[in-house]
Amino acid sequence: MQTITQHFINGVFAESHGRDVVEVRNPANNELIGRVTMGDAVDAGRAIAAAKAAFPAWSQTSLDERKAWLQKLADAMTERLDDLKAMCTTEFGGLAAFSDYAMTQARDFFVLAQDTLKPENFEQTVSKANVKHVPLGVAGLLTPWNGNPWFVCGKAASALAAGCTVVIKPSQLSALEAHILMEAFHKAALPAGVINVINGRGDPVGNAITRSPDVQKISFTGSTAVGKMINRDATETMKRVTLELGGKSPTLILPDADVNGAVTFALTAGLINTGSACIAGTRILVPEARAKEFKVALTRAMEALKPGDPADAETTVQPMITASHWKQVQDYIKKGLEEGAELLTGGLGKPEGFEAGNFVKPTLFAQVRNEMTIAQQEIFGPVLVMITYANDDEAVASANDVEYGLHAYIYGKDRERALAVANRLQAGRVMINEMVDDPKAPFGGFKLSGFGREFGVAGMLAFTETRAVFG
Repeated sequence: MQTITQHFINGVFAESHGRDVVEVRNPANNELIGRVTMGDAVDAGRAIAAAKAAFPAWSQTSLDERKAWLQKLADAMTERLDDLKAMCTTEFGGLAAFSDYAMTQARDFFVLAQDTLKPENFEQTVSKANVKHVPLGVAGLLTPWNGNPWFVCGKAASALAAGCTVVIKPSQLSALEAHILMEAFHKAALPAGVINVINGRGDPVGNAITRSPDVQKISFTGSTAVGKMINRDATETMKRVTLELGGKSPTLILPDADVNGAVTFALTAGLINTGSACIAGTRILVPEARAKEFKVALTRAMEALKPGDPADAETTVQPMITASHWKQVQDYIKKGLEEGAELLTGGLGKPEGFEAGNFVKPTLFAQVRNEMTIAQQEIFGPVLVMITYANDDEAVASANDVEYGLHAYIYGKDRERALAVANRLQAGRVMINEMVDDPKAPFGGFKLSGFGREFGVAGMLAFTETRAVFG
């Protein structure tokens, strides 16, 4: 069992001023694996002060210098990849394949960010003006628990490339993974204060960061409710804000789709992180004329899923991160039953033989109306709903009839028809017939899924402001 009492501030490990202690449990069996001392407003203030002091020098580094520092971060991450993968599986419960992919890409963000460091991305001539994109200042990076290092590194790489210094508050549910990141950042030996990491809860640490007048930018990934609070706080000091929030993504199966390919695609989209993903395509839209066929095929595929040890490559169902999150998913399943949805498989309780962990039975509902709670709210678990439609217009209307707009998925043989449908969907990203995670393309949402874009040049420029100089 690990005991962590330090944060990473101003280039060194510093004992926490905060005294609140959080227990970390393995979600697969609820065994205690760590105790972590949470920071407080004093710790946050120290980190912000360090980042503020480091900003003038860091913001003036050349693009080549930043490339070299980003490569040092990538090299330090490479040395800890195996540790990160193992901890992602143990602390988060991430499946082995996901942990391998996500932690590797976490490292790769520091390599990809180097590609954004081109002079033309920072300076252009527009009419009579010399237009420059200049770093904003101290950036506060607030990240979630579902693959936390992936989020931390994606945000940090863009911010550092832009010339910002950073204060990172990972989810308190990911403190063990965060500690490995701190050790890697320490090994990379960037100038003191450029990267700071504070373990802590949203209150007080997150609030201290979002409300500080010395923080000029917030990048947050998490729930819509918290995102609204952050945005309100940020207006007091006119912070620039990027919010990547909740989702309730549709997977739209077109009438000409091959049933086996469509079912595989739908479950791949809907059960990313066993549904604990903002981009998960948990609403499956199928043609009315093929509803019976898809009921049978989807049920069979869901029943073939296998809960178990997340480190086992054969496991296809991971646990929910905490017992309280497991209960939240159970409440949604209960609500679906109460509102009259047809339960095809799964339901309440834990899979037989896995009572010790936070496992949810993979659950599929049919006869779901779009106004039902399970069709509108983000469940963040292995609960999929099947909704039927009569024609393309009805399918598009149903797909867009939620408050979110992060991702959407389409499966069908007619590419032109799929593209026509895609161009009518209110979503930041649309996947047609394949799952693509392109870390160079912009990523973000419409509506209550947030605003601003991450990844690539767009993500880097989100940490800059524009200055036009004449004469």
